[in-house]
Amino acid sequence: MLALVTILVLEEAGFAVEHVTDGKAAIAALEEGPENYKVLVTDVRLPHVLGWDVAERARELNAGLPVVYVSGDSAADWAAKGVPKSMMLQKPFANPQLVAAITTVLNDAATATSSAEADLS
Repeated sequence: MLALVTILVLEEAGFAVEHVTDGKAAIAALEEGPENYKVLVTDVRLPHVLGWDVAERARELNAGLPVVYVSGDSAADWAAKGVPKSMMLQKPFANPQLVAAITTVLNDAATATSSAEADLS
């Protein structure tokens, strides 16, 4: 039920959402079309494959993919296990915090891309 509410909130904020329920399914979706995804939001404690590993694989497929982790118990591990330039949201959080985190990592990625393009000029 919580996932459905979160999906609705994100869709109302203008995001297209693809929801999967475990790490294996997330990796399979990413491998099928990494260019289809603009941001990864993952719980750390996913069945079969942890969110840390999903994000690592996502970054192998798309080095600039923004990542937001959510966790009720693993926030302390984020510095060591999270991918660079990601964000962590500690559960429980308010839905606007998730929207803000996604917006922040997307904006940071866009800024990094613009800076890299300017450096090439």
